[in-house]
Amino acid sequence: MKIAIGADHAGFAAKEEIKTVIKALGHTVMDQGTTGETSVDYPDFAEKVARAVASGEAERGVLICGTGIGMSIAANKVTGIRAAVVSDEKTAALSRQHNDANVFCAGSRTTPVVKIAESLKVFLQTPFEGGRHVNRVNKITAIEKAR
Repeated sequence: MKIAIGADHAGFAAKEEIKTVIKALGHTVMDQGTTGETSVDYPDFAEKVARAVASGEAERGVLICGTGIGMSIAANKVTGIRAAVVSDEKTAALSRQHNDANVFCAGSRTTPVVKIAESLKVFLQTPFEGGRHVNRVNKITAIEKAR
């Protein structure tokens, strides 16, 4: 799978570590920045990753900032994106199984990098369950189209 990854200054160090995890799992990394710890605006990187996923250039996305919240809010403005703030393996699995999330968001100031890595592994390996969840995801898509 091709994974687009991005971070702001708060998530930069974690992003660099998570890139090695993604590669070790056999996936391709598409780094969308940032390139250091100088203060930057997280929406810029959320948009780059979200657009890469929405266009099909990448199959999934990973965004890391201080809490994951800002990245999630910004990424979810892009049509076709279902970005979820993930804090552990359970939320990683459920975001995929029930919501067909396609962008993983995490907070480097709230979650240790080792926990982000463990959660991301689950996120990347967990399929969407379909079934009763399809109608719910379709309703999310309908809300997007009504904008």
